[in-house]
Amino acid sequence: MRPLRLVTVTGPPSAGKTSVIMRTVEHLRDDGLEIGVVKFDCLSTRDDALYEKLGIKVRVGLSGNLCPDHYYMSNIEDCVQWGRREGLEVLLIESAGLCNRCAPHVKGVLSVCVIDCLSGVFTPKKIGPMLKMADIVAITKGDIVSQAEREVFVFQVQQTNPRASIFLINGITGQGAYDLSAFVREAAEVHSLVDGRLRFTMPAAVCSYCTGETRIGTDYQVGNIKKMRI
Repeated sequence: MRPLRLVTVTGPPSAGKTSVIMRTVEHLRDDGLEIGVVKFDCLSTRDDALYEKLGIKVRVGLSGNLCPDHYYMSNIEDCVQWGRREGLEVLLIESAGLCNRCAPHVKGVLSVCVIDCLSGVFTPKKIGPMLKMADIVAITKGDIVSQAEREVFVFQVQQTNPRASIFLINGITGQGAYDLSAFVREAAEVHSLVDGRLRFTMPAAVCSYCTGETRIGTDYQVGNIKKMRI
């Protein structure tokens, strides 16, 4: 089988993850690489049609009533083996991007976090391991804000994750995506993620609401419950 390079792409909703991936893939295809994408989401997605238009092999995972990133991690090894069977050389896995606390980054696997300037200059401080543990931070929509706002936003990202490489990427024109594609080309080869480890723990939530409870009140709350001190 061909060596497979794996990349995880995370980020808040509507930050531009799909656009960043598509623009990056355009550069990777110039090298003749066989590329695939796995798109995780909750209820529905049309992004697979966008990838297919580019001639990219794609699979979709919809978590339904489960936490999308727990679902993501429960299926990531199967995605890797699918990529190997398909003879892929690069596999990008895109998260649903709902919880700023979630962290589906894997040790030894190139991880990208996509965030956008329109979310507010203090947003990087509000994002947890998804940003803090990433190897690369791709900042989108920088063309819509002023230079001063961009610089403050980049500074906040650097304060949150001083180790990450930071790229400003325009999802419409593709400006900046070539630099990201260079890192993807050098990503580590992966044969299997069995016995691999997450960079940070997932959020813990095994309570009555996880199992379908809809009633409100202490009498209906059991399991892993965290109460405020008021």
